[in-house]
Amino acid sequence: MRRELVTDEMWAVVEPLLPKERAKPKGGRPRVADRDALCGIVFVLRSGLPWEMLPREVFGCSGMTCWRRLRDWQRAGCGPAAPGAAGTS
Repeated sequence: MRRELVTDEMWAVVEPLLPKERAKPKGGRPRVADRDALCGIVFVLRSGLPWEMLPREVFGCSGMTCWRRLRDWQRAGCGPAAPGAAGTS
């Protein structure tokens, strides 16, 4: 299901627009892959499911992780209006 939500072609367009992961000098928990988070985001936005109900077993991350990643990407200027995004000039 995850590969159907974010196809390889879509990922090739989106991946370069996303900010790179910041270094963690103190270590910490490994970051969820951006593609997994994007799959969860697309699923929630398309289905209307509440973030808290996103099945972690299916997407590999919680709804809150997806929500935070979307928030962080929006704050970084990623999104439909980002320069070079698909469908924009």
